[in-house]
Amino acid sequence: MTARPSWRRHAGWLWLSLMSFTTLLILITYETRWVYPEIHAYFSQTGNLTGQQLATRSRQYLQEGLGSLLEAPDSDAARQEAGFRLELAYSLFDIGLYRREYACTEPSLAELDALADRLEIGGGLTPATLNDHLLGPIRCLTEIEMDQLERRSAVTTAFVEETRRHQGVVLGGSLVIFLMGLVFWWMHERQRRQAERATRESLRWMARALRDPLTGVGNRSALHQDVMAQPGKPMSLMLIDIDYFKQYNDTLGHPDGDQLLRELALLIDTSLAGQARLYRMGGDEFAALLLRDDGGGLAERCATLTARVREAAMAHPGHPYRRTVTLSIGAACFVAGEAGFASGYAAADRALYRVKEQGRDGWLASEGADTVEENGKV
Repeated sequence: MTARPSWRRHAGWLWLSLMSFTTLLILITYETRWVYPEIHAYFSQTGNLTGQQLATRSRQYLQEGLGSLLEAPDSDAARQEAGFRLELAYSLFDIGLYRREYACTEPSLAELDALADRLEIGGGLTPATLNDHLLGPIRCLTEIEMDQLERRSAVTTAFVEETRRHQGVVLGGSLVIFLMGLVFWWMHERQRRQAERATRESLRWMARALRDPLTGVGNRSALHQDVMAQPGKPMSLMLIDIDYFKQYNDTLGHPDGDQLLRELALLIDTSLAGQARLYRMGGDEFAALLLRDDGGGLAERCATLTARVREAAMAHPGHPYRRTVTLSIGAACFVAGEAGFASGYAAADRALYRVKEQGRDGWLASEGADTVEENGKV
């Protein structure tokens, strides 16, 4: 399964962040722009009978009673109806708030009391008399009604303005949260990318620490790490030494010696058909690590490498016995692990030492209990 591209993952997180904050802003904007008219309509209650003031209802009752008396001033039914309307108007008019805050309330109630008495007596109710008794109360109720309407409008306006102010604070705070979210996301991304760069740099340095800078092959630490990474695996180790390399450097110089090391690293890798991992152990010594189930015997590998180097016939003017480069090879098999690797390395090193004792330019390989020799060098 392939990993999801990094940029798509980042874009997905950014999209989720933007969608969350955008939804928040839409909700707050809806509350600010569309809910406000509903609040205003509810609290202003224009045209809503349930919201009209008591003064309004009282004035209407007085006007209805006045209308009944003017239509039939001598009718007993009209007088009863007018008296009933007058009582309703009086009960809505006679409240403590109106008595305390409006000076016209007491005189108006007195006029209504006087009119009620005359209705009970039942005489002398002319239009002029009715106007004298009801004009003052109606005017007072109208004054109260208008003042109460203004007060209610002022309270409603103040409430709405306060609500809008709070909504503005919420909107501004949400915008700040939105911007802070973007800043935090950017900071998180920057920190994550810095961590990724640091990790990549650490990996590069670790890779460099496990490579030989001259030949590009692994070093001694890389050999140990590769062996320990496959515990219990049957392996083979070849220790390869360039014969009389000091004389090569003394004769041709160190730059040519470095070039020879690079060429030999390539030649060894090619001779082993890419089946081995190659390491430079230091100076003129290389090591090759092979799995024992790679299809080739250890002795065959050593013989092949020796033959390829001889065929290459790389000049070695400082060689005391030949005029070309030769190798000494010691090899051994082992089972991967701390103890196994130490034992295998020691066996290969002993084999290499014996090859050098016998005049170099040869190999010695130990495969299990058998020791394989070449050219009679044991």
